[in-house]
Amino acid sequence: MNLLLKLKETISSVLPIMAIVFILGITVAPLGAELLVRFLAGGVLLILGLTVFLLGVDIGILPIGERSGASLTAKRSLPLLLGVSFAIGFMVTVAEPDVQVLAGQIKNVSPAVNKWALVFMIAAGIGLFVVIGLLRTMLSLKLKYVLLAAYAAVFTLAYFCPGEFQGIAFDAGGATTGPMTVPFIMALGVGVAAVRSKGQLHGESSSAKAKKSAESSSDDSFGLTGIASVGPVAAVCFYGIMQRFLQTGSGDADKAILASSGEGVHQAASGLSVFISELPSVLKEVSMALLPLVAMFIVFQIFLLKMPPFQVRRMIKGLVYSFIGLVLFLLGVNGGFMPAGQSLGGLLGTFASKTGGWWVLLLCGTGTLFGAVVVCAEPAVWVLTEQVESISGGTIRRKVMLAALSAGVAVSIGLSMLRVLFSFSLWYILVPGYALALLLSFVCPPLFTAIAFDSGGVASGPMTSTFILSFTLGASLACGGNPVTDAFGVIALVAMTPLVAIQILGIVFRLKQRRAK
Repeated sequence: MNLLLKLKETISSVLPIMAIVFILGITVAPLGAELLVRFLAGGVLLILGLTVFLLGVDIGILPIGERSGASLTAKRSLPLLLGVSFAIGFMVTVAEPDVQVLAGQIKNVSPAVNKWALVFMIAAGIGLFVVIGLLRTMLSLKLKYVLLAAYAAVFTLAYFCPGEFQGIAFDAGGATTGPMTVPFIMALGVGVAAVRSKGQLHGESSSAKAKKSAESSSDDSFGLTGIASVGPVAAVCFYGIMQRFLQTGSGDADKAILASSGEGVHQAASGLSVFISELPSVLKEVSMALLPLVAMFIVFQIFLLKMPPFQVRRMIKGLVYSFIGLVLFLLGVNGGFMPAGQSLGGLLGTFASKTGGWWVLLLCGTGTLFGAVVVCAEPAVWVLTEQVESISGGTIRRKVMLAALSAGVAVSIGLSMLRVLFSFSLWYILVPGYALALLLSFVCPPLFTAIAFDSGGVASGPMTSTFILSFTLGASLACGGNPVTDAFGVIALVAMTPLVAIQILGIVFRLKQRRAK
């Protein structure tokens, strides 16, 4: 039953994109029979892979995180909790499929970037900011002040970071909050919030326990994912600054973007044999990604968890499912989904740049349509809207929230298409957007602010990291722009939308409460 539910969720996410691409591919932007067949085959592999992967996460990986969190909090040692939480955040992020896809696309466009160095920097950023988020919970600091300080530091780093890494950095913040990372981080946040409210760490007195329990609020259980997602942005900005100092003549190297970088996703093999040619490299990548998790499980089992044999077998089964699912997912993405997305974006971008007129409207309209469809099809978005409807007691309807998110994400991707065509700076959108989100945190109910920043990456799921980014890269290459500065940033804009939309709904909820009283 769980498998069928996962399959239904995955199909609802992928099928709308496949239908739109197929219609465009046989009408206004002909992709050719071979590429369309590869795209359809890649879509089937993606659906199967994501389904099996999510099942494996539920069976084998999430229980590791939950049991580890429970065992760590039972030790009542803050240094141990923070140290192991950093390790968990690092290892889980390395295995995150969205991060793997993003790093691969960056490598295709800018060969000077080392893929695994970038993945490890992103993972270190997640681990560090998970620790900061847990400290925020333990010290009962206001979330809005922590976020304000974190984003001030991030935008300062981004100012000194090379322009070629700025869009990549903010995209990394959205891509990391995927199906692997978020459940681990949320489980840690909820567990630590519960422990803090009871005053169990450091042997606190009963009066201190009572005081902290009274001060604790439900929003302590949220916000950790929002803080953690800042980490990759800071880490990639730092990586870009290091690249500037370590590479001589980096100014010229940064401009040396492959004019034909789309070839990175168009393999020499033709037809469905592409998937076979991709298999060895995908197996190697997935093995390297999941190996740290396996090592962590072994160490935790020996020294911390000490589960009975039947539970160990279940965990191993889940890890095997995750491995198989991730292999199928990446095969579908690399072999069919991304090449078709890049080709479709390239065709529409070529027509728009050379002909103008209604082709410009078609490119922007297609991107806007993809945005509206993607956010409504994401299973995580449905979970989020249900959560907000429940918290608000039905005052904020799910349909209203879906409409707000859909409109916001559609506008975000439409703006990304305009950036591709006219090459204006990402800062013109990001700075006002994040400034508005941070200002709203001072008038929005704290719980809604926490949920908003937690859900920043909810809208930027697997479809955004795979297809939407490929579509934008293809359009940028076709228009003759710099894909590193013009295309990257689309995930960041999608991830920014819930920060504003959910907080506005939170303010509406507060006003309705006051009117009811």
